[in-house]
Amino acid sequence: MESVIIVAGGSGTRMGASTPKQFLLLNGKPILMHTIEQFYAYNQQISIVLVLPKNQFSNWESLCEEHCFKIKHTTVAGGDARFFSVKNGLDSISGSGLVAIHDGVRPLVSLETISRCFTAAAQKGNAIPVIKPVESVRLQTDNNQSQSINRDHVWLVQTPQVFSTELIKRCYQTPFSPLFTDDASVAEHNGITINLVEGNRENIKITTPMDMAFASAIKV
Repeated sequence: MESVIIVAGGSGTRMGASTPKQFLLLNGKPILMHTIEQFYAYNQQISIVLVLPKNQFSNWESLCEEHCFKIKHTTVAGGDARFFSVKNGLDSISGSGLVAIHDGVRPLVSLETISRCFTAAAQKGNAIPVIKPVESVRLQTDNNQSQSINRDHVWLVQTPQVFSTELIKRCYQTPFSPLFTDDASVAEHNGITINLVEGNRENIKITTPMDMAFASAIKV
């Protein structure tokens, strides 16, 4: 069984908007709907769990009615941090199989990236999509200086991050740490080796007005 947990807890602060960014319109439709549609297009039988702040449930229901959005999904209340939101989503899933964990404001993930992640996770237990940086990379040191590092040794991490359901559920029983930046870091903390697959460069996390302009040009 394939499942996806779509985590959407953004506030829209960096976007300069009062509307939570996952509800902002991208070419006439909320960003979050575009994201859900990508996973439905990949597999119409996939089980979709949407994690939202409890106080956004009614807004989301109204948007679904307004846009005649009919893709079946389950809505789960989020937590105080992404870690707890993902944990709540995982707790709502029963059975075995594979589960993807994806940012709600990454609507430009390609079907090929989703497929690569699920295929590799089926073979190896987990997979996360990454891309190479195109800019030069520097690392800030403890004495407030910086040093150049070889960008061939650097990967930029995206979502969906796909895991064996039983495996990632066990990993999320560990106590929360602020060092957990994504699901891979939670798994790695529990001794799991993370497998990398190719992402797609346009699979950005929409955070700023410039990101929205880029997504509007791509998502036509």
